[in-house]
Amino acid sequence: MVKFNTLLVRGGKPDDNNTGAVNVPIYNSSTFRYPKLGTDVRWDYERSGNPTRDAVENVCAELENGDRGFAFSSGMAAIHAALSLFKPGDHIIIGDNIYGGTFRLVNDFLKPRGIEFSEVDTQDVQAVEAAFQKNTKAVYFETVTNPLLKVSSVKQLAQVAHQHHAMVIVDNTFLTPYLQRPLDLGADLVLHSATKYLGGHSDFTAGIIVTKTKELSDQVYTLQNSIGAVLAPQEANLLRRGIQTLNIRMDRHIQNAQKIIDYLLSNPKVGKVYYPTVDKSSEDYQIITDEANGAGGVLSFELQDGLDAAKFVNSLKLIILAVSLGAAESLVEVPAFMSHFEIPKPQRLEMGIKDELIRLSVGLEDADDLIADLDQAFAKI
Repeated sequence: MVKFNTLLVRGGKPDDNNTGAVNVPIYNSSTFRYPKLGTDVRWDYERSGNPTRDAVENVCAELENGDRGFAFSSGMAAIHAALSLFKPGDHIIIGDNIYGGTFRLVNDFLKPRGIEFSEVDTQDVQAVEAAFQKNTKAVYFETVTNPLLKVSSVKQLAQVAHQHHAMVIVDNTFLTPYLQRPLDLGADLVLHSATKYLGGHSDFTAGIIVTKTKELSDQVYTLQNSIGAVLAPQEANLLRRGIQTLNIRMDRHIQNAQKIIDYLLSNPKVGKVYYPTVDKSSEDYQIITDEANGAGGVLSFELQDGLDAAKFVNSLKLIILAVSLGAAESLVEVPAFMSHFEIPKPQRLEMGIKDELIRLSVGLEDADDLIADLDQAFAKI
């Protein structure tokens, strides 16, 4: 078995014995020929499978050490498919600091259709234990939450969930398999918004699911084929290409993030910095050092009370005001008015997402240039 960094570059690629091409061709075909009636074929219709999509699904399965990978047209399509494993009357324990899009899917779509949810602080294992019911089928959480960067223990939650015969579903978008492999820690299904770090270049949307067992793989494949929100060949190729440089990009994201954190911690206009390794006495730090190889390239910070977050982000010149994360370019947002605006304000404040909170996805630019841009924006508030 080759090592992880080699898998990034070489994993999932079938040998092309016809042409000798070192890269996977882009198979722009919606349908595939049958040699003759009654013949078993590997591919018959784009929605059911495509050689280009297969390649990226295979490498994702290898990177996560799972049974099978599945590529979807967006991260939300992957989340929808994962939660479609359950039926009306089932109960799911879900993290109380989930992504705003997941919050919308749960509250506006799944709850009205009879699936029950309990929102729990998944960092509090005792609270999770207390939330189990007779009909609880799964625990769903993000390894690092957005935007407050709280860390939950995959090991501990998997142990509790499996004692109750419940599945563990982990959104590992922030860490990627380069920093953490949740299936190795006890999760049953891991998913990613591959739009973010796996793709890495802000040029397509995609979602990935990797399953631990063949039984679960068969269920997810049926859902993928039935729902139909599959990743197209062009985007599958872009994702495969992005994955090849994941390691060097993640290393640079983390290096730049640490330099910016050091700057923010010394800035008197910053009230608090959110990043798992800032407070070495915190549970976040203990979990991230035990279960991951780094904390990623996203950080958040609160301005001191009375300072205007809108004026600050509008004053930035190099860092781009935009939603999303994990890109080559640095992106900044104000969650209360962007990614989490659909969450009612009382609930948002209870989650700890204040109007002064700013989330920064640190890109691959020179850290000195990013700090200079932050510095000139701070000077204007």
